[in-house]
Amino acid sequence: MRVLNYKHSRGISLKTQELYAIVFATRYLDIFTNHISPYNTIMKLIFLGSSFSIVWYMRYHKIVRRSYDKDQDTFRHYILILPCLILALLINEKFTFKEVMWTFSLYLEAVAILPQLVLLQRTRNIDNLTGQYVFLLGAYRALYIVNWIYRYFTEDHFVHWITWICGLVQTLLYADFFYYYFQSWKNNMKLQLPA
Repeated sequence: MRVLNYKHSRGISLKTQELYAIVFATRYLDIFTNHISPYNTIMKLIFLGSSFSIVWYMRYHKIVRRSYDKDQDTFRHYILILPCLILALLINEKFTFKEVMWTFSLYLEAVAILPQLVLLQRTRNIDNLTGQYVFLLGAYRALYIVNWIYRYFTEDHFVHWITWICGLVQTLLYADFFYYYFQSWKNNMKLQLPA
């Protein structure tokens, strides 16, 4: 019988994954009340299912949880939730439950990457898969900004200040990581963040 040696990957932050699960749960409260299309409903279900599955696997799956290093993932992520909720109650487009929760999800998504970035900063030496994962998360947001710029110039009345500011904040949080990511790529070296 072959015994696998699972050392701590110190890669993916459970705290960030929990925040993303909250983001999608509060963003997609309309899943059963506002039907846009089968595609839209299926995609929302996939986002919700995959987000909560990742959290479950990292917490409870006997093999996956051994690869998670909770001693390094110490960011107190719950302190991000209350300020985002208060901000959503104060600054939103329309003061309804669904709209406030949607706005809360935008604010929380903007900062949900912080536990992941702190974990990477703490461990410094980042494996390729984790580096690619974080890069793609940031690139996804940066591409949204390009989409918003395009839509601003091509669609009438396309102004969404809350979404734009949250996307900009989220992208700026990635700026330091992007710098070191591209430096490691350019120099063909392993990605390392400074202490």
